[in-house]
Amino acid sequence: MPFPPLPDFLAGALAERGYAEPTPVQSAVLQPEAAVRDLLVSAQTGSGKTVAFGLAMADQLLEDGAVQLPTECPRALVVAPTRELALQVSRELIWLYAGAGVRVATCVGGMDPSKERRALRAGPQIVVGTPGRLRDHLERGALDLSAIRCVVLDEADEMLDMGFREDLEELLDATPQGRRTLLFSATIPAAIAALARRYQKDALRISTVGDARGHGDIAYQAVTVSPSEIEHAVVNLLRFHEAETAMLFCATRENVRRLHATLQERGFAVVALSGEHSQSERNHALQALRDRRARVCVATDVAARGIDLPALSLVIHVEIPRDAETLQHRSGRTGRAGKKGTAVLIVPYPRRRRVESMLRGAKIEAAWISAPTASDIRANDRKRLLEGLLAPQEFDDEDRALAAELLEQRSAEDIAAALVRMHRSALPQVEELIPDTPEARRADKQDRHRPGFEDVVWFRMNVGRRHNADPRWILPLLCRRGHITRNEIGAIRIGPSETFFQVPRTIADRFADAVARTAGTEDGGDILIEASAESPRDMAREHRKGGKPGGKPPFKRHRDHAGPPPRGKPKGKPHRKGPRPD
Repeated sequence: MPFPPLPDFLAGALAERGYAEPTPVQSAVLQPEAAVRDLLVSAQTGSGKTVAFGLAMADQLLEDGAVQLPTECPRALVVAPTRELALQVSRELIWLYAGAGVRVATCVGGMDPSKERRALRAGPQIVVGTPGRLRDHLERGALDLSAIRCVVLDEADEMLDMGFREDLEELLDATPQGRRTLLFSATIPAAIAALARRYQKDALRISTVGDARGHGDIAYQAVTVSPSEIEHAVVNLLRFHEAETAMLFCATRENVRRLHATLQERGFAVVALSGEHSQSERNHALQALRDRRARVCVATDVAARGIDLPALSLVIHVEIPRDAETLQHRSGRTGRAGKKGTAVLIVPYPRRRRVESMLRGAKIEAAWISAPTASDIRANDRKRLLEGLLAPQEFDDEDRALAAELLEQRSAEDIAAALVRMHRSALPQVEELIPDTPEARRADKQDRHRPGFEDVVWFRMNVGRRHNADPRWILPLLCRRGHITRNEIGAIRIGPSETFFQVPRTIADRFADAVARTAGTEDGGDILIEASAESPRDMAREHRKGGKPGGKPPFKRHRDHAGPPPRGKPKGKPHRKGPRPD
């Protein structure tokens, strides 16, 4: 079904961008019964809602079929939860209304406010911004909302979740009573319904989500792994899919930082987005993804709002989403504009029931699979390499001259083998994961010895839980100090003030010599590392004999060696309870 009759400048802009027919949400807001009413719209991420409300507000911008230029005060206000989403909305409205000469001013945090005030004084017809920055301009007198005819709240549920209720109420209270209010939200929880009742009149309810909450263009997969191998599973998933662009979601900025460092160390072209990054850093990261200089983005939920990457085909939920709405928002970064995408949830064995319940509530059918194995990845690598080398190509004279020189010195078979080796050496190494079988899970749960750790020597460090000791920074420290690999370190046991770990007896003397030589010479060199005459089990037995009944165990068992260290040295203060929000 084609678009209904539109002003010439809108029809021309849509045709130039290749819009042949409207999406369901665009069609719904253009129906005659929706023309002048307030709208309460629930639509999926990536459904074309920015163009939808851009078209819907046209009547409020036009007078006698044309946009009145210039204007002393803006006619339309669009409020979005994040800088990236506001900038994306602004770009969409600019091309949509370019034919009418409409000016769009963007006001977001992290930008120069003086430049924004100059843009507001220039008489824009549309103002797009984030709640906090818009409220700041309003209170300083730089933003006059007295002539607003249409207000759009984009992703209103997210704005309320982020604590912008007071900002939104102040902005809406400053607009005229007769304005038109368009409220777009992926979900309509009680808080959104209350906001609609207060600021909308006789709103038309539009829903294009449908019975199946998940995207039809997204294939959902749930990968069950051992809790100790989550980051190893991430590595294998990235290597298996080799997506043009992939986005990985973590719950906190600390976890983003750690995973980003791990993948960077492994050789992936990766960037990070979280609340700790400045606007300049965020812009550089997004540009690197668009320029293909980076292929992987590790982000928090909030930081990824509004990001539109056309080549994004893989989303990995490294940490389980808090609810079905978060799952939908995260996964909606892919499968956009008719393209296919894959969303993978990494599910530790103990949390499978919770994820199954969440998927049922979201009406999403996910395929439960095992993480890709090393052999699976090597088979995919072989297929991709053959396809790339055997694809039709054009060669110039210089290429053929070099090929002839190589053939004079080596056989064609040796040259081909060297080419394959060069290709493989540039790829990050894959991980050998615990098999997804009941027997392997029981063995993992019981913390059985890994091969090569039947005969071990226990070493101790003079840091423990009181010093924020964590395997994710202890393991790299031991590798640097002891000149060994992570696979040569066994179980780690963290106590209140000291930590014990295993090293195979065959390399124990070499490890002890290395840590003695590196003492005081590098970061972490002030931490004492020495062989221990007692194992943590022996010390725990002594603790039970002489300690208080029911007391906390002196050592915490760790098999999770995944993850890089946090920046800086361990601190002496107790660890903060709970995750740090973005």
